[in-house]
This record gives sequence, structure tokens and C-alpha cells, in this order.
Amino acid sequence: MTVSKQELAVAALRNGTVIDHIPSSVLFKAVKILGIANLDKAVTIGNNLDSKKLGKKGIIKVADVFFPESTLNRIALIAPSAVVNIIRDYEVVEKFPVSLPDTIMGIVKCGNPKCITNNEPMRTKFHVIDHDDVTIECHYCGQAVKSRDAQIC
Repeated sequence: MTVSKQELAVAALRNGTVIDHIPSSVLFKAVKILGIANLDKAVTIGNNLDSKKLGKKGIIKVADVFFPESTLNRIALIAPSAVVNIIRDYEVVEKFPVSLPDTIMGIVKCGNPKCITNNEPMRTKFHVIDHDDVTIECHYCGQAVKSRDAQIC
């Protein structure tokens, strides 16, 4: 590992998951989606770091945790530019962009106060109706919302 210490914005990780290229404006929504606020593992969160691609970016590093790809892909709802790195013995062994699933379950609250999901104890379900502009539609009432306006549960 021969990286200059002055180049490292966030400490290196021995084993775990790194999610990089998260727009700074949605970093803490990503933390909520992943449910890492109460983990008993080391978590490093960097925000407003310099990025050639985004200008400013956020990064999440979680030691000794390897999320299922389906969990990581939920971040694509708010951060379609995010990239996941799987680290083992300080080396990146796998790297892939997040991919927006066709169905989003249990992470977005429906904005329609009359929707059954806001009046009965049930899990929300949205279908992606526009992958480019990231727009989702409630399975139950049909209300559409752009990801930037979506309220994370």
C-alpha cells in the first residue's frame, strides 16, 4: 500500500465496504437507507470531499461489513453515481456502480396522505417509471415522485 498520506482524505480500510461518489446533498439519506447509524462496527463518513466527477462528494466506509448487492443498489434511488468498493486486506477486490432496481420497497414514504400505506401498517412499494430522471410511482395509489423529492422512511 503505497499511497501518500497527504492524498488520503479518509483513512484506509482493511476489510469492508466503501461507497464512494455519493453527492454531498444526499449523503445522510444514504446512511439512513443503509441503516448503519446503529452498527457496532467502525463507520467513517466523509462529506464535502473534493471530487473531479461531482465537485463535492460524500463517502461511506464500513469496516468488516459486506452488504448484499440488493441493499447497496437501494442507494441508486438518491445517488445513481455511487460506486461500491469491496475491500479485503486493504485491496479493492470488487468494484461496481450501484444499479437502480425496478421496484423500491420499504424505503420511501408515499406523499399521498390518502394512500393506504399512510393509513395501514404496511410496507411501501414503488415502481421506477423513469430510470434516467429517477422517478418512482406508488404501487398502491399511483402517486409519482422524483427521487430528489422522495421522503426516506
